[in-house]
Amino acid sequence: MKRLLFLFLFITCISYSQEEHAWVYFKDKANVEAALDNPSSILSQKAIQRKQLRNTPIDERDVPVNEEYISTIKSQDGITVKAKSKWLNCVHVLGSAENISKLETLDFVSAIEFAGEHNNDRSMLEQKQSRNKLENLVDYEYGLASNQTLMLNTNYLHENDLTGQGITVAVIDAGFPNVNSLAAFSQLRSDGRLLGGYDFPNRSSDFSNPALSNHGTLVLSTMTAYIDGKYVGTAPKSSYYLFRTEIAPTETPVEETYWVEAAERADSLGVDVINTSLGYTLFDDSKYSYAPEDMDGETAFISRGANIATEKGLLVVVSAGNRGDESYFKNIGAPSDANVLSIGAVDKNRNYAFFSSIGPSADGRIKPDLAAQGLDIISIDQFDNLVQGSGTSFASPILAGSIASFWQADPSLTNLEVMDLLKASASQFENPDFKLGYGIPNFKKALDALTDLEEDVDEEKLNIDELLIYQNPVYNLLRFNNPTQGTYDITLFDTIGQIVLQKKNVQEEIDLSGFSRGIYIAMFEQNNTRESFLIIKK
Repeated sequence: MKRLLFLFLFITCISYSQEEHAWVYFKDKANVEAALDNPSSILSQKAIQRKQLRNTPIDERDVPVNEEYISTIKSQDGITVKAKSKWLNCVHVLGSAENISKLETLDFVSAIEFAGEHNNDRSMLEQKQSRNKLENLVDYEYGLASNQTLMLNTNYLHENDLTGQGITVAVIDAGFPNVNSLAAFSQLRSDGRLLGGYDFPNRSSDFSNPALSNHGTLVLSTMTAYIDGKYVGTAPKSSYYLFRTEIAPTETPVEETYWVEAAERADSLGVDVINTSLGYTLFDDSKYSYAPEDMDGETAFISRGANIATEKGLLVVVSAGNRGDESYFKNIGAPSDANVLSIGAVDKNRNYAFFSSIGPSADGRIKPDLAAQGLDIISIDQFDNLVQGSGTSFASPILAGSIASFWQADPSLTNLEVMDLLKASASQFENPDFKLGYGIPNFKKALDALTDLEEDVDEEKLNIDELLIYQNPVYNLLRFNNPTQGTYDITLFDTIGQIVLQKKNVQEEIDLSGFSRGIYIAMFEQNNTRESFLIIKK
């Protein structure tokens, strides 16, 4: 959906061939058991450590697609393989419907899904193919970029030395021209925090090509650009991978598969946060287009991939879309409809921005989830100019960068825990709607809530004369008051009564960071007395 890119495009005439887009799914994978026994053969060490830290399972979905199957598909008459997905165990192919259908005879093929099959049981979409509005990019004076950061209280994070350090962000977008040379990103490069990237449509590592759309450069700048005295992004010390999956002049289903490929690569590299200011509803060939009722988090291929990304522990932040002022398809697009953080836009005064796409999802979930400034924001273009722009394309990365800075406070938090903390801090948490969801998050409030969960000591509880557990549910450290000033022998049992931990001579706390989530029983013994407590491990 190129409205999400806010680029000006001339309307061109497109001639359609008889080529079809389809996904070919495979029955199995090769060497699964060996790969899972040796996860370093399929994942980076950083990815493995991230999964261990947050108790994210490594499973068969992490094992690559069988390359022999892909080679066989490529050898079939009239078939072109464009992309692949290990999570969904499939390849994206182009070819005639007849040639693609013949692939079903291959013994390793389990199913074929033609793009646009969701249209079979409903009437054809309107033939309306809206093009993008001209983005008004002008130079702004110093200081005007502060509003988009102060609105979220992200400055409070930075004041507390939470700038995203140690958190890795993948930006999946349409191109990042001149990122390798712009002064605004010199600190990013000199610190070694630009970790690399990839151009999936061109199968090239040249993600900074000046010929590409500048949208990714604009988006990235809101997170990590730094110009002394003039501009600071919301996650100025995070590390970044830059992935191009969007082909700006056209809109075809293969871009969905490129996106899933990029998300899989991000996961394998140990990325924490994905920002994607892209979305898909209407395609150049209307037979592939989605309708509002398809935005259920399951119909679109890209949304299914985004769901798996969340299951794999990534926090996926997605722009809601820019169709809120249209008479048709005012709704969010894919993958904003998935189990991700979908971001709507407000103006500088915290009011709903007229263009921001609305919810709910087709299955009734609150969408968008959160909101940030997206009207008249400030970013930096491919020529190092401070420019003004509008779109949920910018609300999303401004918020994603803030999330990266926040997550630095406790990297052991899971993606779902971070999402819950942010929703609870937001301006409309008690009364969400379908324009801004839970509203504008307050990162000061979220950080204070996190501190209350993990660090604050209730002095009144410490002064009472009985043993008392506090901060339960527990994330990492299980703390207790010690009325006798002695030590305790602690035994931890699981729900079936098996001993999972024994510690002697414990005074004030015990580390449970290595334990899986669940319910445990903690038994405290001291001087022939015994007390037990039910513990919820988060």
